[in-house]
Amino acid sequence: MARQRQAPRGKKMNPHFWVFCEGQTEEAYARLLRTIYKVPVEIITKIAGSKISSRLIASFKKGKPTHEKDKTFLVYDADVQDILDKLGQIKGAITIISNPCVELWFLLHLRAQTASISSEDCVRALEEQARYKKGTLEAPLRNLLETEKAAACQRSRSLRASGNPSTNLHVLVEALESARE
Repeated sequence: MARQRQAPRGKKMNPHFWVFCEGQTEEAYARLLRTIYKVPVEIITKIAGSKISSRLIASFKKGKPTHEKDKTFLVYDADVQDILDKLGQIKGAITIISNPCVELWFLLHLRAQTASISSEDCVRALEEQARYKKGTLEAPLRNLLETEKAAACQRSRSLRASGNPSTNLHVLVEALESARE
């Protein structure tokens, strides 16, 4: 079990946001969020891929200081049912699912997307409109993801949960907003 962090007297303890994600694109976005929300949160990313489990999370946190205000997020695409089943079995974590892929969340920064869409079409639209390259977030897209996040959150909340298209990445963004205040 991880050791508990103790807040110094008279000081507020800052939470850690543990982000376990599927791949490089999700990690790049978590790193972008870390630069946007510098204080008082610390985002610690770990690409877990299909090996995600309660045991992996516990072993990653082992020996690292934790606090009751810490939050664990699992950021995954909804394209593999086995992974979704694994995520459902992990207790104490907030599951962030994008259907069909995390690129849908990026696309919601550009426009409303209510019709069903494939992963390939999400990527293609981002390549055309925001010079997107899979696995990286170049400056034009980073700027868009920062300036249009409120619009993306609103559009995300209006989508039907677990349908195509859907994403609840706004939950992570709103948790960071809340922690910053």
